[in-house]
Amino acid sequence: MSARRLLDLGGRIALVTGGSRGLGLQVATALGEMGAKIAITARKADELEAARAALAREGVEALPVACDLSRTEAIEPMVDAVLAKYGQIDILVNNAGATWGAPAEDHPLEAWQKLVDLNLTAAFLACQTVGRKSMIPRRYGRIVNMASIAGLRGNLPDKLRTIAYNTTKGGLVNFTRALAAEWGQYGITVNAIAPGFFPSKMTRGSLARIADQVIAATPLRRLGGDEDLKGLAVLLASDASQHITGQIVAVDGGASVV
Repeated sequence: MSARRLLDLGGRIALVTGGSRGLGLQVATALGEMGAKIAITARKADELEAARAALAREGVEALPVACDLSRTEAIEPMVDAVLAKYGQIDILVNNAGATWGAPAEDHPLEAWQKLVDLNLTAAFLACQTVGRKSMIPRRYGRIVNMASIAGLRGNLPDKLRTIAYNTTKGGLVNFTRALAAEWGQYGITVNAIAPGFFPSKMTRGSLARIADQVIAATPLRRLGGDEDLKGLAVLLASDASQHITGQIVAVDGGASVV
C-alpha cells in the first residue's frame, strides 16, 4: 500500500475533545483535511459552532456536541450522540484539558481535583466508552492522547508552578502506555503527543511572562505554531501508524532534550 493511502482518513470518523479552539481545532482540521468526518466537543456551544463553521470553510464536515467533560455522567451521552450520527468512532483524540498555577504548598484542593477530573478521568472515561461501544467490537481504533512535556518533568520554580497540571499529564503519559499494552489485542493503537509551549488561551498568561526564556531554551528557537501538530496527528490517527503504540512523542522544538 502506498504511503498516500496509508495516511488517507477517508471513511474514518474522528472524535476530538476540546476541539473548538487551539490545539484541538488544529488537530480536528488536519484529520478532516485528510478525509475524516469529525465530531468536536467542548463546554461552550457558541465556540463549537464557530469551530464547525471554520471547519466547513475548509470543506470539513463536523458535528458539534456540547459537553462538560469534567462531569463524568456527561461523557457517555456525548459518545452516544456521535455514534447516533455516524455509527462508529475510529479515532479518538483526548485533547480537553486545563491548567492551574500555584505553589504546591498553597495549591487549592478544589483546583487539584478539577484538573484530575478533566485532564485524566475524562480521558479514561472517553477511552472506556468509545472502546466498549465502537473500537473493541470492531477490532479497530486509533487513540491519541494530548499529554505535555510538563508530564515528562518538573518546572523551574521561578518560571512555573503547576504541580497538578504536571501530575495529571504525567498520569496521562503512563495511562497511554498501560492502555496500549491492554488493548493491542483488539487492533487499537494508543499513543500520545506531548506538546511544548504553543500560544493558546491556556498558555497566554505564562507566555506573557516567560516567552523569551522559553524560546531561548528551545533548540529550534521558536514556539509551536498553527501547523506543527498536524502531521503527527494524521500519522497517529492513520494506518501508517499501525505498528506504533504506547509511544509519547514530544513536539516542542527540542526543549525536552536539553
